[in-house]
Amino acid sequence: MSKNKAQSKSPTLQKIVVSSGLGKMRLQNAQFEDKVLPEIVKEFASIVGQTPAITRAKKSVAGFKVREGEAVGIVASLRGRRMNDFLTKLGSAVLPRVRDFKGISAKHIDRNGNISIGFKDQSVFPEINPEASKYNFGLEITLVSNIRDREEAIAFYREKGLPLVD
Repeated sequence: MSKNKAQSKSPTLQKIVVSSGLGKMRLQNAQFEDKVLPEIVKEFASIVGQTPAITRAKKSVAGFKVREGEAVGIVASLRGRRMNDFLTKLGSAVLPRVRDFKGISAKHIDRNGNISIGFKDQSVFPEINPEASKYNFGLEITLVSNIRDREEAIAFYREKGLPLVD
């Protein structure tokens, strides 16, 4: 029993969840499911290194012009080697390419030690060629850890190489 407690005490990154909402693009393109969605999935897969899951609407909502079963987002959960490779790429290649980047605010870390980072478009990733990319979509990256203390999480993410500012 003490062995399990000792393992849970060491701060680790459990997973990285990368997601993107497709709402506005879905409304702007008539043949979204046939032409636009495969292109977005292809670019998203090149960014994260695996095929994403397509999230679909569970029920129709007239106010949002959504029907049941329509694609409303894509998501990929990274663990293990892919997670570590993505974190390295995020800190060393992606964040320095963001225009006017001054660091990630420590306020983005929640009380459970998780951090969320948003990107307005995918062109900051080195796998994406901005001239060849037909569609722009935003990304939300959430780093999920087993840390339950905010101050400990700040130190952990700085140790991992994320440029946090106060």
